[in-house]
Amino acid sequence: MSARPKIYLAGPEVFLADAKAFCRRKSELCSEHGFVGLTPFDNEAASTPANRDLSIYRANIAMLLRADCGIFNLTPFRGPHADVGTVFELGLLTGLGKPAFGYSNEEDSLLDRLKRDGLAAFDEASRQWRDASGMAIEDFGGADNLMIDACFAEQGHPLIRHRASAADCFTDLSGFLRCLELARQHFASLDLGSAP
Repeated sequence: MSARPKIYLAGPEVFLADAKAFCRRKSELCSEHGFVGLTPFDNEAASTPANRDLSIYRANIAMLLRADCGIFNLTPFRGPHADVGTVFELGLLTGLGKPAFGYSNEEDSLLDRLKRDGLAAFDEASRQWRDASGMAIEDFGGADNLMIDACFAEQGHPLIRHRASAADCFTDLSGFLRCLELARQHFASLDLGSAP
């Protein structure tokens, strides 16, 4: 690829108090690694209060369509799972056949987190872990629902799991930097494959 690849950056950091500055830092790191970072703050379209949500949605979809790949922060957010908006965007990008890279600043599996937080109980009758509603909890050792971990495995790279401190769980960039390196390797292999 001659032009710098564009990376869509998604994650719950858009809700930080200093979200714009933090997303700008992620874009700068993309640039240092030879990419163009695309964040939701790059597309602040004019809208009225009545249609602001649709304007944000449409602008983010347009960016996902322009992106060459994405990096997704799947750190658990407002509960045991990744941010649902980020997961939606991950599904769309992978459905478009584009490479996705992901990380979580929580190292424990979904089941281990649920057990740790007292949200899982072992049902002796069925020999399964269940939540408070009696629903089975999958036990594949994944960071989240199997569809999330599997989409990265299917593309040939793992979801990066890194234990950040509680104070830095949404701002630690260790996993993000590892994803940038995976993306760099991916696009370098494409360039090598197209060489005469």
